[in-house]
This record gives sequence, structure tokens and C-alpha cells, in this order.
Amino acid sequence: MNAPIGVIDSGVGGLTVVKELMRRLPNEQFLYIGDTARCPYGPRSATEVRKFTWQMAEALKAQSIKMLVVACNTATAVALESLQKYCPFPVVGVIFPGARAAIKATRRSEVCILGTVGTIQSGAYELALKALSSSCHTVPLACPAFVPLVESGEYEGDFAKALVEKTLEPLQKESFDTLILGCTHYPLLQDHIERAVGPHVKVLSSAEETADEVDAILNYYQKQREQPSGQPHIFYTTGSIPMFKTIITKWLEIENPTIQQISFK
Repeated sequence: MNAPIGVIDSGVGGLTVVKELMRRLPNEQFLYIGDTARCPYGPRSATEVRKFTWQMAEALKAQSIKMLVVACNTATAVALESLQKYCPFPVVGVIFPGARAAIKATRRSEVCILGTVGTIQSGAYELALKALSSSCHTVPLACPAFVPLVESGEYEGDFAKALVEKTLEPLQKESFDTLILGCTHYPLLQDHIERAVGPHVKVLSSAEETADEVDAILNYYQKQREQPSGQPHIFYTTGSIPMFKTIITKWLEIENPTIQQISFK
């Protein structure tokens, strides 16, 4: 089936999922919406996040997508169930794949979860982890400064390193051997996070497991493309195009990405 796959996120973080999807499914065309103008979603109410998520989903539905990936943990926590119920195509979130990856990786059933305030307060990761392993001990930590840092593009220097170290200080007294990057922005800070928690901790994102799930669903419904689409991936942003372009070019290694402005009321 030659329809595109839609991906939505609160900003640029979902590009970490798109990168893995592009690697895993090179024949597919992706349409991405990053709601950078209203990012971050983490401090917002569930009602707001649900509204914004549905606006993005409706915009991509109008372009006849065959599948939707909610590449935002906060949006997944509050809107996935309703999207799966009412959308006429498969909808995949990132929380359960992330939890599944952590259960595979942990040796002591001790898992730390880094996320936005909204994701951590929802308890969605704890529920997913407990569903997979009832004995799993979880260590949740909200990191509200991380998303604005990534969205600013200043995620590689000394300031970012110091901010990550300061934010993760409460983890020094905790015991865990696996850490979930429970926000798709956080892989852009992964090097800093790995240094802060030490080499004994396995740090992982949900991107690879999410791509596995998307691939499996496409195969199940026989909707995968047999040949390259020949169409460019299209990236929509509600905010600054230059900043969006810089991160897409660097992270996805697309020299001249097709970027368009989109707005919602």
C-alpha cells in the first residue's frame, strides 16, 4: 500500500523515532508534524495535550496516511487509547515498546524512567513495566528542563552537560541497571545522560522497539511498500522553520528536507 506513514510529536524529539523508522523501513514515505510552537507538552494539562494530539492526527488523516506513530510519550500517555479507538488506521505509541525494551535489557528488574512531568505523573511507564514483569522495581524522575534544552538546539555543549548532571543528581542514591529515555527528545542528550549515570547502566530509547512494532503491523496488514516511494519525506512544524531544518539536517542527515509550516487553532 503506497500511502504514507504519519508521525506526530510535541516538537523535534520524535525525529529520533523517525530516524529508526527510516532505517528499518527505507521504502516508506513519512509525514511528520512537530508542534514546536506549543512545545513542551509535559507541563500541560491532559485535556490540552489530548486536543493538540488530535489536531495533528486529523491533519495527517486528511492526507490519507495508512498508519500513525505517536512519537511523544506525553501524548501517548493521554491520547493513545482514544486515537486507537476512533482512527480508521493502526495507531502506535512509544511507551509500551520502551517498556518492552527495558524488560528485555534489565538484569535485576530495576528500571529508571526519565520523562516529562506529564508522562511521569501519568504512571504509564510503571503500568506498562508491571504488566510485562510484576516484580519490576521502578525509579521515575521528571526532567522538565530537558525538552526546552533540546528544542533550543543547545544540547551538545558544556551547558547541556552541566544541566543533565544537575537534573540527574537524585538518582545517585537509587539502584537500577536500566534507564528508559521516556521522552523522544532525550536521545539527543543520551551521551550526557550515559556519562552521568555511569557505564553500569543500560540507557535505551523506545525508537528501535517502536520501529519493530510498526514493521510487524505493516506486515500483518500487508501494507508495506514493495518499492521505494520516490516521494520525499515531509516535515511540518508549527514553529521556527530554520531551527527545525537545522536539527532535521543534522539528526536525519537529509541535506535539503522538505519542510512546511502548519498551524492549529
